[in-house]
Amino acid sequence: MSGLALVRRTAVRRTATVLGVLGLLVLGVAVIALTMGDYPLSPGEVWSALTGGGTRVEQYVVVQVRLPRLVMALLVGSALGVAGALLQSLLRNPLASPELLGISGGSSLAAVFGLLILGVTGPPLAALAFAGGLAASLLLLAAARGRAAGYRLILAGIGLSFFTAAIVGFLMTKAQLQQTQSALVWLTGSLSSTPWWQVGVLAAVWLAALPALYVLARWLPVVSLGQEAAAALGVRTGFARVLSVVVAVLLTAVTCAFAGPIAFVALCAPAIARPLVAHGRIALAPSALVGALLLAASDLVAQFALPGVSMPVGVVTGALGAVFLLWLLATSKGRAL
Repeated sequence: MSGLALVRRTAVRRTATVLGVLGLLVLGVAVIALTMGDYPLSPGEVWSALTGGGTRVEQYVVVQVRLPRLVMALLVGSALGVAGALLQSLLRNPLASPELLGISGGSSLAAVFGLLILGVTGPPLAALAFAGGLAASLLLLAAARGRAAGYRLILAGIGLSFFTAAIVGFLMTKAQLQQTQSALVWLTGSLSSTPWWQVGVLAAVWLAALPALYVLARWLPVVSLGQEAAAALGVRTGFARVLSVVVAVLLTAVTCAFAGPIAFVALCAPAIARPLVAHGRIALAPSALVGALLLAASDLVAQFALPGVSMPVGVVTGALGAVFLLWLLATSKGRAL
C-alpha cells in the first residue's frame, strides 16, 4: 500500500470514528431531553409513546412538546455548524461566522421590524426574517467582488452587523414594553413552543442543501489551494465561492427565521470539529454533529440549570461561546487560530 493510500485510509477511519462517537453523544443527549421535564418519563415509556403506545398524556408530552423541540435543536445546531464550516473554509478565517458577516443581523432586523412595526407573528414573521437574511447576503455578495474578496466580505459583514444592530436598538427604544420583551426573547434565540411545521420546513431546506454540500465537500479543499491550482484541477473557484455563500446563507436565514439568531454555535462547532478529524479544512459532517450536540445540550442547560426558570437557549450558547473564545485565545500562544 502506498503512503498516500495509507494516509487516506487512516483519515477515513478517524473520521468514521469521530462521527460514530459524536452520533452516540447526540443520541444520549436526545434520550435525556425526551425523559427529563416536569413530567418525567423513563426511556421505555418514551419509546412506547414514540411507537404509538403509552397513555394520551405521555404521547402528548413526548410527541407534541419534547420531540419537536429536540428535533429543531438538532436541525438548527447542525445547520449552523455547517454554515460556519463553509464560511470559515471559504474565507480561510476560523473566526468567520454568520454573526460576524451580518447575515444574522439582517434576519434580526427584518424580524424585529415585523414584530414592532407591522405586528406580525407566526409564519409571516419567519418569512420576514428569512427575507432579511437573504437581503443581507445579497449586499455582502455585491461588496465582495474583485480581488481580495474574502477580506472585503469580512469588512462588509462587520459594517452590516453594526448597522443592523443600530437600527434594531432604535426600534427597541421606540416600542412598547410588551412588544420589546417579545422581540428581546426572539433576538436572544429560543426553541420553546416549536411547532411541527417549522421542523418540516427546516428539514426540507436541509434535504435541498445536501447535494450542494456534497459538491462543496469535494471542491473547497481544492479551492483553498489557490485559484490557479483549482482551475488546473477543473474546479470553478468563482462558482464554488458563490455556492458556498448561498448555502451558508440559506441555512443561517432559515434557522434565524424560526429560532432567532442563536450565537456562537456556527463559530464554535467547526473549531471543535476540525481538530477532531485532524485533516482537511472542511469537516462538514463532524461540524454538523458538533453543532447539533452543542445546541441540544445547551437547550437542556437552559431548561433545567436553574430550578423553576427556563432561559432562552441563546443565553447559554452566548455564555459557552464567550468562554470558548477566551480558552481558544489563552491556549493559542501566538499560533494561528
